[in-house]
Amino acid sequence: MTFETIRYSVSGPLAWISLDRPHKLNAINAQMVRELNTALDRAEADDTVRVILLKGEGKAFSAGFDLDVAEQDWDEQAIRAEAVADFELIMRFWNCPKPTLAAVHTYCLGSAMEMAVACDITLAAEGCRFGAPEVKFGSGILALILPWLCGPKKAKEWLLTGNDRVSAEQAEACGLINRVVPLEALTGAAEAMAQAIARNDQLAVNMTKLAINRSLEIAGMQDALAAGLETYIRVESTETADSREFNRILRTRGTRAAIAWREEK
Repeated sequence: MTFETIRYSVSGPLAWISLDRPHKLNAINAQMVRELNTALDRAEADDTVRVILLKGEGKAFSAGFDLDVAEQDWDEQAIRAEAVADFELIMRFWNCPKPTLAAVHTYCLGSAMEMAVACDITLAAEGCRFGAPEVKFGSGILALILPWLCGPKKAKEWLLTGNDRVSAEQAEACGLINRVVPLEALTGAAEAMAQAIARNDQLAVNMTKLAINRSLEIAGMQDALAAGLETYIRVESTETADSREFNRILRTRGTRAAIAWREEK
């Protein structure tokens, strides 16, 4: 198929998947979700591919899921269907039978951050900003993976404040990402690490990833993420006076005005 929102290429043992909506800071829409799933299907089925890399074209990795969608009536069933599809895409990078590596720059926010850190290894360029501003929008956290990676204290601090200015160095210090590199070295560093993985015995690498993931599953990670998804659906399908006013301002005056209204409360 011809991709419109991503790029897909294979170079030796590496499959590169690039988010490619640079005019929207690579915001993830429904079409991109479908195309990412297709690309992952292709990479997983290709016996020559040993490592899958994820990156973003243009000025940023991704600002998260696209909020600029046409207004429509959403019932709980529709919200659930979309939430499950988005959640399953994020977790495909965690559950992928082959190693996954994300290389992120400038902005890595919201559910795009969840997708990037769900990869086995995450490299970030200097100056990259992480965070999840969902609570500012009256939204929930789709894939509640942060407590498992950086601990509950940091997860609560960042998620409850809606902090979207977490530096790459802060993210590295708490174990959310693996390494910070200069922007101009990001792609090369990601490729070098992926090649180092690809040179090793493929069965041993894949089974070691599976064993590490299994240890977290035994600790309850998958059950906790499923419970978090249900909480997300509840938040998204519950309307309050606060959310009605926020959404009214968002529709009529835009994002900045809606955030300003919330901060002035």
